[in-house]
Amino acid sequence: MTQGPAPRPLSDDALCALLGRQQFGTLATVKRGGHPHLTTMLYHWDAGSRVARFSTTADRVKVRHLRRDPRAALHVQGGDVWSFAVAEGEAEVSEITTVPGDPVGRELLGMIPQGAKPDDEDAFLEQLVAERRLVIRLKVDRLYGTALDIAG
Repeated sequence: MTQGPAPRPLSDDALCALLGRQQFGTLATVKRGGHPHLTTMLYHWDAGSRVARFSTTADRVKVRHLRRDPRAALHVQGGDVWSFAVAEGEAEVSEITTVPGDPVGRELLGMIPQGAKPDDEDAFLEQLVAERRLVIRLKVDRLYGTALDIAG
């Protein structure tokens, strides 16, 4: 029996590049009983500060989990089913944006990709307040992941 290629660990640079290429990942938080809570999230990766940012509303269960236990992980799929990156660390939950254009609202606005900025920025900032949005900042202290090179 011939054994196929083994997965190869990705370098820190490759992991950061993968996190930067993707927009969606699975955020894992810790439930009160210790089991993971998983949710698919749109995120913004800042490789320089090693922070993944997520926009969410204050009433979400993940916000309650992170306020109680800040440990979290982000799993991001690579270009194929055999490639992935995981970013682990402690999350910080911001205050809710309460005034259009406040620092949290501006941070949320800054997370939008350049080509997708809203036409009416003031209306967008007002919507963030109405939705009671906040920022989850996952401060990454461990990155890992693998790729499997299979000749096609």
